[in-house]
Amino acid sequence: MSAEATNPGPPARRRARIDLRRLGRAALLGPAPRDRLPDAIDHVAKVHRAHHPGADLEPLRRAYVLAESSHRGQTRKSGEPYITHPLAVTLILAELGAETTTLTASLLHDTVEDTEVTLDQVREEFGEEVRYLVDGVTKLEKVDYGAAAEPETFRKMLVATGNDVRVMSIKLADRLHNMRTLGVMRPEKQVRIAKVTRDVLIPLAERLGVQALKTELEDLVFAILHPEEYARTRELLLDHASRPDPLNRIAEELRAVLREADIAAEVLVRPRHFVSVHRVRLKRGKLGGADFGRILVLVAEDADCYAVLGELHTCFTPVISEFKDFIAVPKFNLYQSLHTAVACRPGGEVAEVLIRTHQMHLVAEAGVIALGNPYAPTAEGADEAAADGERADPTRPGWLSRLLAWQQAAPDPDTFWDSLRDDLAQDAEITVFRAAGGTFGLPAGASCVDAAYALHGEAAHTCIGARVNGRLATLATVLRDGDTLQLLMAQDPAAGPAPDWLQHARTPAARIAISRWLAAHPEALKAPALPPAAGPGSAPVDGEGNGEADGTEAVQAATEGTDAEGAVPGPAAVVAAVADLPGATVRLAGCCTPVPPDAVTGFAVRGGAVTVHRAQCPAVTRMTVAGRHPVGVRWRGRGEGSAGDCRVTLLAEAFGRPHLLADLTEAIALEGAAIVSAAVEPPHEQRVRHTYTLQLPDAADLPALMRAMLRVPGVFDVSRAHSPGVVVPPVGDTVTRRGRQRT
Repeated sequence: MSAEATNPGPPARRRARIDLRRLGRAALLGPAPRDRLPDAIDHVAKVHRAHHPGADLEPLRRAYVLAESSHRGQTRKSGEPYITHPLAVTLILAELGAETTTLTASLLHDTVEDTEVTLDQVREEFGEEVRYLVDGVTKLEKVDYGAAAEPETFRKMLVATGNDVRVMSIKLADRLHNMRTLGVMRPEKQVRIAKVTRDVLIPLAERLGVQALKTELEDLVFAILHPEEYARTRELLLDHASRPDPLNRIAEELRAVLREADIAAEVLVRPRHFVSVHRVRLKRGKLGGADFGRILVLVAEDADCYAVLGELHTCFTPVISEFKDFIAVPKFNLYQSLHTAVACRPGGEVAEVLIRTHQMHLVAEAGVIALGNPYAPTAEGADEAAADGERADPTRPGWLSRLLAWQQAAPDPDTFWDSLRDDLAQDAEITVFRAAGGTFGLPAGASCVDAAYALHGEAAHTCIGARVNGRLATLATVLRDGDTLQLLMAQDPAAGPAPDWLQHARTPAARIAISRWLAAHPEALKAPALPPAAGPGSAPVDGEGNGEADGTEAVQAATEGTDAEGAVPGPAAVVAAVADLPGATVRLAGCCTPVPPDAVTGFAVRGGAVTVHRAQCPAVTRMTVAGRHPVGVRWRGRGEGSAGDCRVTLLAEAFGRPHLLADLTEAIALEGAAIVSAAVEPPHEQRVRHTYTLQLPDAADLPALMRAMLRVPGVFDVSRAHSPGVVVPPVGDTVTRRGRQRT
């Protein structure tokens, strides 16, 4: 673009215009013949008419006249007239099937930047659409933005692409022609431009599905940044070209099979490009003759693709691990195809096969460019977005919507530039289902943290956990394609992210939002002191919520008053149950803290007492195996003077957050229960467990108490201590956020 314009100099002839793929390959293999410059606009028009027979060529003629007169006298670094650059960019797009508006804008894409033509003039002569496209690809001036000019230009371009994807189509074609002619630049500038192309433009071409541009850009970058590997790959390709290609024989066998099956298909041998050959060599070590290309089968209808697949897998030996169905599940960049590999006789060569329709092939090569004018009016309802899911509009895919969202929160150019490169480096996407219905997309490797910020923006600061496929999961959990996600949000608006969330955030949206919140709340960077450990890792807390100062004292306090069987003495233990052993004192076991109407059994202990256990208590099994004989026990009836109060131990599992202990003890107090003892275990993977031994005025109040504890924000499970989970209505063993007891 403007960096290419120089003072007038002698004109030079340009390369002959041939097929895009052949042109790129020829440029890499060696110099191409240079011809007299033909009537370029006529050539562009013929290529354009081949894709769009009814196209109006008048806008192209007028755009060419304006561009040629505006750039007259300017030359490129190579010495060619500058007009050859917009003509070459327009030809690249025309060969990919771009519609007339895009070609018109591509002819004018440097006029506002490098000449006296203004955007208002472009609007007056060509309309608002063309003006918008030209403005979208016009660079920002270094005089105004300094070192931030390049990242801010890309930001401007991406924002414009969000409204019209054709902006990026023009930019990609522009970069491709500049890369083809980069040899006239200084080596250090070649490397700088190649790195930006590798980090930003190639990923964008991949995401927009423009494989024809992406593959040639990859090869050109490969030659500049890795000249030794490129030279070795070039030698391999030249050596392979001098030998018979086994893929030609395999392709002929495929044609015979499909003719016999009466399937109309076009079978082609598709050579791999430089970078693809290099990757295969690194993966397999030694290259065979069939590794230098793939077989492409083109058919008319989707159903024919599967018919071809069936014939191939019947007549040849399939390599099952290589099968992929991108027709049923298209890639996020619109790509559709069946991929398979078959072993052929007699040599046993394994050939990779791509099966797609002609339309799929067009989209695979040209991506969004193959859509023509994606903003032209369509049939009623054809462009409606999917409810509660990704936009149905393929020109505004989910990754682009997410990029446009997070860039607004990155005002600093360096932050934006680094985040953009990181975001584009994640070249695969997954689809996640919402528990409430609908789907959304995330980059592969994203965690629940990323999902929270993708769905809720800054409201995700209050996220306290998640359920993945119905199971509780930490926010660090990495999501997989097809997972179902339910995010658990705290009700406290003052809640915020923990510093370690940054370790689990993969997307720029999440990282930027978390970093901004932590910068505004520096106190959150100071990790709160954990309660002192008691025993194997729990800290008893008194009824006022104060932790014990000494771990040994805490253990003693927690075990004080229990006998060898773990029985808890007290008035409630004496009056709540009756044993079938005359004169025996009845105590409730501290290991399972039974309460009415639990099914219970008893065991005689020293001193003539009977300890009452829940029937499902593990201690019952141990004592029965040891030969101890149970004693029948029952709960006192109303006519037997039952006091009604009881003691019970509950476990509350929650996602760690500030003030959780205070909120739980308040909920317990409001239900009229007294806290006998409490213990808090240190957090593990953002989760924490509280253990409470409580005195209730009436056993019938236990279900309401457990539900009240569960309503505390962050608590996801409340259960009886040592409970195996057998339901005993109406008390129940476990209350969860799903509103049912655990069985």
